Amino acid sequence: MSEDDLSATRRAKLERLRSSGVAYPNDFRPADLAGDLQRDHESDDVAALEARAREVVVAGRIQARRSFGKAMFVVVEDDSGRIQAYLRRDQLDEATWDLTTTLDLGDWIGVRGTVFRTRTGELTVQAEELRLIAKCLHPLPEKWHGLSDVEIRYRQRYLDLIANGEVRETFRRRATILAGIRRFLSERGFLEVETPILQTIAGGAAARPFVTHHNTLDMTLQLRIAPELFLKRLLVGGFSRVFEIGRNFRNEGLSTQHNPEFTMLEFYLAYATYEDLLPLVAELFAALAQELHGTTEIAYGEHRLDLAPPWKRISLLEATAERAGCSPADLRSDSTAQDVARRHHVTPPPGSGAGGIATALFEHFVEPELVQPTFVTGFPREVSPLARPSDADPFLVDRFELYAVGREMANGFSELNDPDDQRERFQAQLQRGAAGDEESHPMDEDYVTALEYGMPHAAGCGIGIDRLVMLLCDLPSIRDALLFPLLRAPRGS
Repeated sequence: MSEDDLSATRRAKLERLRSSGVAYPNDFRPADLAGDLQRDHESDDVAALEARAREVVVAGRIQARRSFGKAMFVVVEDDSGRIQAYLRRDQLDEATWDLTTTLDLGDWIGVRGTVFRTRTGELTVQAEELRLIAKCLHPLPEKWHGLSDVEIRYRQRYLDLIANGEVRETFRRRATILAGIRRFLSERGFLEVETPILQTIAGGAAARPFVTHHNTLDMTLQLRIAPELFLKRLLVGGFSRVFEIGRNFRNEGLSTQHNPEFTMLEFYLAYATYEDLLPLVAELFAALAQELHGTTEIAYGEHRLDLAPPWKRISLLEATAERAGCSPADLRSDSTAQDVARRHHVTPPPGSGAGGIATALFEHFVEPELVQPTFVTGFPREVSPLARPSDADPFLVDRFELYAVGREMANGFSELNDPDDQRERFQAQLQRGAAGDEESHPMDEDYVTALEYGMPHAAGCGIGIDRLVMLLCDLPSIRDALLFPLLRAPRGS
């Protein structure tokens, strides 16, 4: 039968249920979970289960069924696992037995009965009551693990979750990661806060924002690209340790590493420098790996990563110069840096000076090679408009980025708290924008005003949660870390 024919047959069964008044009830309440029952009775043999005569009430989706005329086995799956139910015609009333003829794979059912063990040793519920909770009107996908069209998996994630327990486990692990982050930071005195997503000026990062309009106020607004500037306003207001886990939005392309809507952790602590962040970030990653895997050594693709601190640390200019075949001094001059970039056919963003060129060369040569967790320090001031300048080297700022498996995992720095310097940095960013850099940082007068009221020296860090989930769960694409990633419109739509 075609899929349309199978769906039509299921719909005919639904009409039978509607006519008998038992379609889509809302009064069934499960009391037990399949996984808990499997654990509770793992060591109980046939005699022990008979002696206990435990009555249970379970509900879930039918994942398998076998009919033997006057008896039927169905495998029910809930959020915790699976358990088998046994339906016998001579132990059910006529209406309930008639209900079994409408059952299909994918239907949601509820079962009440006592647990026993079959001759093959399978823990089973001897059904005394059966309820059809919701009819599945389409056949479930078969051999889902071998499905080559991954776009369907992402576009119809509910089917992926129905058929693939590993995918469900990924998102349980994602929840564990988020809970672990909150616990880690809360134990260290950080306060979780929420800042606006709709903003008049989307700042805190170099990215193009999404633009929307508020009708009542007749006001153009932007979706935030980062919570940074609002979180640092809270440092001005007197909070000394804050963090936020929330959605950011950047109007950029789609790739295995980028989704326009993504989740970011940002945390800030007063009276600290970026040097204080390095051990804190490493400790956080190691703690999460330990919680998920019981070890700090994890697999990612073909690589084995060791997340146990301390991690390797390198200089951006020195590492780039070594790979580009020049001296670090060559990357400090606009003209010589341009020569190096031309020689290697690297095109920096429009309006870039030596700092922007050096960073583009780093991304071309060094970033893809950083497999083991590595802190990169010594970023040029030109590409770091919100970071404190280095006291020892005015060309640089006190900033680091964390890399692993060839991608950026975290970005942190000592915060710039001099309002006059901040205003000059914003003005320089405006000049970059005028030169064609669409991701230059806008001017934010209110943020400068906030700094004029005084912000203590501080350090802050941002970590992309989706990339962190990819790393800790060995996922090849950011779409595997998102329940509902953004996709192109289907062809022909």
